[in-house]
Amino acid sequence: MRYFILASLVCAALAAVAACGPPLGLPGAFITNKVDSAVSLYALTGTPVSQPSGYSIGAGQVVRTEQGMPFDFAFDIDTAGRAVLLPTGALKLGRQSGLQSSAVDFDSIKIAPTGGYNLDSAQVVGVDSVVILHSSGVTCSFNLPAFYYAKLRVVAIDTSSTSGNGRRIVFDILNDHNCGYRGLEPGLPKH
Repeated sequence: MRYFILASLVCAALAAVAACGPPLGLPGAFITNKVDSAVSLYALTGTPVSQPSGYSIGAGQVVRTEQGMPFDFAFDIDTAGRAVLLPTGALKLGRQSGLQSSAVDFDSIKIAPTGGYNLDSAQVVGVDSVVILHSSGVTCSFNLPAFYYAKLRVVAIDTSSTSGNGRRIVFDILNDHNCGYRGLEPGLPKH
């Protein structure tokens, strides 16, 4: 009985800092993480504006950047002919979204880090590059400021301007659509 009372008191005290429930006081995750394969983005420069160049992590979809749709990163090819991913800060749209290169294999990344994101400059990527991303800041339905997190693996890059489908990047991406959660494994996130 004494153990039960002590455990209850400890849990009640810790509940104030959300240690006995979901992390950071988040409600239980209810959206299953899954990998979307063969997602394509087209370069901001040198491709028709009708092609999507941006990606919204929270919505989990490609967007056309010229239509004013919110997006978290875009794809382009720099003046040296290298494929680059651009967070919003690199496009002079405010230091909102972030990305970071990872040396860890795509399938081995279980949780997104809380810091170390590039907010201001282009990230050069190649085939098999792995990148961890966070969205622009959002206010979740439970009034906590947070981000959506994702990881992507570059599958193919075509920098040619002569190909009908040229100047594009193809990647696999896993988005965690549970606002504020950082879990990057398939299934219901734990964090």
